[in-house]
Amino acid sequence: MIKRPALFCLALFFAAGFAQSASAQSLKSVGVSRPPVSAPPPVRGGGSGGGGGGGRGDGGYHGGGYRGGLGGWGGVVTGIISALPPPGAYGDDGPVDGGYGPPPRRRTPQRQARRNSNAPPAGERRLVPDEVVIELRNSATPAQIDALQRRFRLARIAQTPSTLTGTTVFRWRIPDRRSVATVVRQLESDGLVASAQPNYRFTLQQAAAATREGDPAQYELAKLHLPEAHTLAKGDAIRVAVIDSAVDTAHPDLKGAVAATFNATGTPVEPHAHGTAIAALIAAHGKLVGAAPGAAILAIRAFDPKGGSAEGTTFAILKGLDWAVAQHARIVNMSFAGPADPAIHRALEAAHRKGVVLIAAAGNAGPKSPPLYPAADPVVIAVTATDAHDKVLPVANRGRYIAVAAPGSDLLVAIPNGGYEVSSGTSYSAAEVSGIAALLIQRKPTLRPDDIRRVLEATARDLGPKGHDALFGAGLADAYRAVLAETPAVAATPSLPVERVSTDRH
Repeated sequence: MIKRPALFCLALFFAAGFAQSASAQSLKSVGVSRPPVSAPPPVRGGGSGGGGGGGRGDGGYHGGGYRGGLGGWGGVVTGIISALPPPGAYGDDGPVDGGYGPPPRRRTPQRQARRNSNAPPAGERRLVPDEVVIELRNSATPAQIDALQRRFRLARIAQTPSTLTGTTVFRWRIPDRRSVATVVRQLESDGLVASAQPNYRFTLQQAAAATREGDPAQYELAKLHLPEAHTLAKGDAIRVAVIDSAVDTAHPDLKGAVAATFNATGTPVEPHAHGTAIAALIAAHGKLVGAAPGAAILAIRAFDPKGGSAEGTTFAILKGLDWAVAQHARIVNMSFAGPADPAIHRALEAAHRKGVVLIAAAGNAGPKSPPLYPAADPVVIAVTATDAHDKVLPVANRGRYIAVAAPGSDLLVAIPNGGYEVSSGTSYSAAEVSGIAALLIQRKPTLRPDDIRRVLEATARDLGPKGHDALFGAGLADAYRAVLAETPAVAATPSLPVERVSTDRH
């Protein structure tokens, strides 16, 4: 029996032996001058039978065999080669069943999918300059992770598992002077890495500090028709996660409202004005009245104070979002803004699929700003701010991604140590709409995120140009009309009891 490698050699012998003698006559018959021959022509098809009966092969010559004879031998050669396994018939460890030649270079699915890099755009400065965020599949072994770290000369800072994406997220430091963009591109070439990107920076969307002191009426209550809505629902026991700076859980207006806390930053907790204000705008029930005074706040500290503001990163926000979903949050309020972030986008999509309502501030970067995230993410309900006269807040972002508007100018808000101040920002508008979403879910627990968006937009009071526009979205939110829009559901007890406990950890 002739083995297949031997058959292949025999095929080459016949092809080489007849090629030169056949080529002159064949080329002459079709009026083509004979090119120099340095190797036998490829056999890619046709040419069976004797005489002039051969057809045209793919890339072969016209006509039959050499004076009627090569056609038969050509059929033998073709038959021999066709009996061999096709190129590329290989397993992971080399040729299978007598295959020939070196195995083709294999492309991993990750590399095939990576057509666009997550490296930061030129000029992007909203990132930690010497850090990268890396996602690895949970199947990666400790030895592989250590080898990856050494291979790319990185220092591990922290890691956290993500149940939302089924990966482990690592925060690694670049100890030398390589740029973030360079390191991200290098990591993306490694098959072990599911994704790599900058550790982006996000800022809370609070405008200037307090503009005046005092105790003015909460004009937003009347604007949003909240007193009427509260006769039907107060958001009782609906879990609303607040990813923000630290909340003053001891504030009188938040007594008993905070179900649990989580510190995603790893630094000592310091109550902050922004996080406290957001939590109170949602669930206050003292001197101030929140949009959902019966809601249960999941206070997630992902932003560290820096002066009068606070800053958060990709890594901390991912930790906070994952914890919120694990704690069965029905709504996540994100009163911060920053660049488009691939890792946060994937986590938001996963949360949306699980039925979590995602609400974010449109941003305070002004009318000429490009879209800010996470508000501009398609699965997020973006909220802009208006004043007491239904005018858009001058510093608010514009864009077709804005869903609705809510009061956010000169609001009386809670601050740490039992205090209050008047402040502005799209952050506050987002919190009010998060509260309205809690009313809707209490009224009808089966509502999905897209249902909430639909109801909010359909019941909003149109402002500005007729219809949906880039300033106000669908218009000013109306809590009472929104609550009435759905058929009342039979009162149901929460699926999970609200435990008034603290779970600060990192």
